[in-house]
Amino acid sequence: MLELLRELVEIESPTYTPGVRAVADRMGSELATLGANVSMLDGDHLRAELGGSGEPLLVVGHTDTVWPVGTLESMPFRVDGDHAFGPGVYDMKSCLVVLVEAIRLAGAERRTLRVFLTADEEMGSPTARPLLEAAADGVAAALVVEPPGSSGKLKTSRKGLGRFRLTIHGRPAHAGTHRHKGVSAIDELAHQIHALNALNDPERGTTLNVGVVSGGTSENVVAAEAQARVDVRVATMADRDEIERALAKLEPVHPEAKLELGGGWTRPPLERSEGAGRLFEQARTYGRELGLELDEESSGGGSDGNLLGAVGVPVLDGLGAEGGGAHAPDEHVVLPSLPVRAQLLSRLLRNPGV
Repeated sequence: MLELLRELVEIESPTYTPGVRAVADRMGSELATLGANVSMLDGDHLRAELGGSGEPLLVVGHTDTVWPVGTLESMPFRVDGDHAFGPGVYDMKSCLVVLVEAIRLAGAERRTLRVFLTADEEMGSPTARPLLEAAADGVAAALVVEPPGSSGKLKTSRKGLGRFRLTIHGRPAHAGTHRHKGVSAIDELAHQIHALNALNDPERGTTLNVGVVSGGTSENVVAAEAQARVDVRVATMADRDEIERALAKLEPVHPEAKLELGGGWTRPPLERSEGAGRLFEQARTYGRELGLELDEESSGGGSDGNLLGAVGVPVLDGLGAEGGGAHAPDEHVVLPSLPVRAQLLSRLLRNPGV
């Protein structure tokens, strides 16, 4: 397992680079060895079919990372005690190793399996989504090998994610001689940021973050245009609808300023379903057999599990390896967790409880 992990980490695979296909090819080779019929789809997504009994299960992961090519020079793969470090080692190269090992351990007693590895998950899976939805057709459940939460918690729900752009159109003027004739888009944007922040409702799990602002052309010009890029997270579809209505109702403070809202939702909320509850209870039973006391949580981050839940498939997420530091310089995986999490997943592949 360690050698495959090293090999995958040392293939640098930021989204939309050749490394993504290289990781998919390497995973395809591993899956073919286990008897899978492997297909490479447009966009470098991988789909594999493995025979078994009963309704098929969909097992989902991704081959891309957030780290640019060249990161290995400053963050090489290395092992220090029980931890392995390197770009993408936790999110999610180690999880891909868990996936392969779990299928091997499940052996002939497994359910019929369908594996889908997304090539652009870190960008919201824009090209993968229709292919992923097609792969979900007829499956009993989806098992997502994203990393678990704190203390190894599994994920039965995730927030939905939206990325919006609020553009303000004002009117330029000379700041020294005719400022009164201008309409400052920057001033208006400041008012709108306050309005956006007022929509935050942490108790309900609704958050809005103005993460990037831009505008103006020069200090001596009243800004004709300004823009804010906003991250929006919601726990339920009802909350999503409420935020949509609130964003549509934004009005300029200055009567001559104009607002333009762009962007949209990249992932729907994954709400805990009855099927997800059954999957979790089965996983918790298996965990206790393996010496794990598993709990469940809701995650503020999105995954392909959100997309699968939206088409009515029961989803259990967070079945990958334990570690920490995703997208950060201290990204690491706890090596002893790999065989244990592979055992957990292999038992679900035999009998997921649905």
